[in-house]
Amino acid sequence: MTYQEFIYNKSQLGGDHGFEPTFFPDGVFDFQRHLIEWACRKGRAAIFADCGLGKSLMQLTWSQNVVERTNKNVLLLTPLAVGRQTVKEAERFGIEAKRSNDGKPAAKITVTNYEKLHMFDPCDFIAVCCDESSILKHVKGATQKNVTRFMSKLPYRSLWTATAAPNDYTELGTSSEALGELNHSEMLRMFFRQMDQKTTDQYEKRIENLEKAANHFAKLSFRVSQAINGWRLKGHAHEHFWRWVCSWARACRKPSDLGFSDDGYDLPPLVENEHVFQPDTPPEGMLFTMAAFGLKEEREERKRTLDQRCRKSAELVDHDRPAVVWCHTNAEGDTLERMIPGAVQISGSTPDELKEAHYEAFADGSARVLITKPKIGAWGLNWQHCNHVVTFASHSYEQYYQSVRRCWRFGQTRPVTVDIIASEGELRVKDNMARKAAQADKMFSELVLHMSNAIRENRQIKTISPQLPNWI
Repeated sequence: MTYQEFIYNKSQLGGDHGFEPTFFPDGVFDFQRHLIEWACRKGRAAIFADCGLGKSLMQLTWSQNVVERTNKNVLLLTPLAVGRQTVKEAERFGIEAKRSNDGKPAAKITVTNYEKLHMFDPCDFIAVCCDESSILKHVKGATQKNVTRFMSKLPYRSLWTATAAPNDYTELGTSSEALGELNHSEMLRMFFRQMDQKTTDQYEKRIENLEKAANHFAKLSFRVSQAINGWRLKGHAHEHFWRWVCSWARACRKPSDLGFSDDGYDLPPLVENEHVFQPDTPPEGMLFTMAAFGLKEEREERKRTLDQRCRKSAELVDHDRPAVVWCHTNAEGDTLERMIPGAVQISGSTPDELKEAHYEAFADGSARVLITKPKIGAWGLNWQHCNHVVTFASHSYEQYYQSVRRCWRFGQTRPVTVDIIASEGELRVKDNMARKAAQADKMFSELVLHMSNAIRENRQIKTISPQLPNWI
């Protein structure tokens, strides 16, 4: 080991735990091959690639390479709705993968959903691959703890998602922990500084002022924008943080982010229409409707305007084209199902077999309109046959983003229309969503930029040989 290698190994940058891949299916694109090769060499890696870039193909190829390298089993975890689709994708590319719901390996690559993980024994597997791994982002979530504990016992691990940390970079710590790098607490201690509420308010004011300033403030504005949820990046740790992240993760929104051509990866236009209506009657004890303040008032406003919002949704999908309507409560879903002829609803109480049947019916055109909640069906599914999305206002940017990207994704050939319905009392909710969307777009763009810079720096660190001064 050279002195430079010794210093590099002390820098908290993730090492290589993998191997050179030998299997690539026909038709794999050059940027996909690049990511697969890197993930196989790492052995423990995260790929944050936007919707439609072929994550299913890449994670299946990664899993097959592990199988060919070790001749042992790989467990591929997916959301419930995505399992059947993943098996079909495997058949399409000549990879054997089978589903299991009883805790036993069904093939060299076994596909199951996150809810069934407790039935499986890590001793039966050599690797685990997590599709839609943003499910791990909640540091106190039961799923995050169970998956991280399971993964910690296996030598090969991979995470695949489009939105690893949609609004808060501190959420990257849960992905790092699952891969065996720094855990969430260690990451915060090393790279971030906690702030009191007064300091947080000051930073938010600086963000607002800097966004109005000239371009030469962009870098400072980025650093200030990290003051989220009481944490901000330490000033001296900025470049070190990104260098550390890119040692175990890769992020891209399009192939050119990795230095490849974007041919064939141009998205059609996205048309977002806001439908803000005045409720038929004002709230009890008031002369007119005012914007709801706080979760309690927002819930009351949603209940009070339920019929109006559902009627508007039914009017918007009164055509002969496929459409998906996203709701947030059971009452909304039941009302929409009554108002929209021929629509099928997937709720939390729908049996798993019937859920998959409804997803299949919507995908093949047997059902024209699908009604469901984002937390149930907004992850991993491919609905390029549909270009009309209707949704109610929500505070969750990730749910909104994922629900839209089921239809607006690479492979979609037509403009996609998104109709957002809100009452006048939900204006704060709508505005908060717009703020989060702008913030998330900026954050991911800068994530890609800073990771690209850090990758170049890592290459320089590895290639520069230490030179003795002339006077020695």
